[in-house]
Parts: sequence; C-alpha cells; structure tokens
Amino acid sequence: MYKIFMLIAIPAVIIGWVAYWLWDRKMAEEEKKQPKKVSQRLTKTKTEISDWAQKMANFKKPDIKRPPNQYEQNKQE
Repeated sequence: MYKIFMLIAIPAVIIGWVAYWLWDRKMAEEEKKQPKKVSQRLTKTKTEISDWAQKMANFKKPDIKRPPNQYEQNKQE
C-alpha cells in the first residue's frame, strides 16, 4: 500500500513543483513588461517619514529643573 501511495505521490509533487515554477516564471516576465508605477500615497508616506526623522534629529532635550533634594537641604543647614 505504501509503495503504491509513493508511486502516485512523488510524481504528483514533482509535477506540482514544475507547474508552480512555470507559473512563477510567467508572472515574473509579465511584471518586467509592465511599466513601473509610482504610488502617490507611497511617495507622500516617504516624505512624511523623512520629515519626521529630520525633526527627531533636530530635537533637543529640554532642561529639567528639579526641586532640591531633601537630604541635601538638611545637609546645608
């Protein structure tokens, strides 16, 4: 039973992989023929990210004025 199954399954898998390879090659050729499209949405997103990155690069951390430590106040007195 196992031999019969393998005699059917192995050629079926091989045929499937060959069919997939041919289909993938056909799709790749069709993609090469089509002109490149530039999405306006993608361009807008890229510029927004670039602007955000520039703002983050120019960002300076604000100085934080902390209240004096209680230990230090008692030490000074």
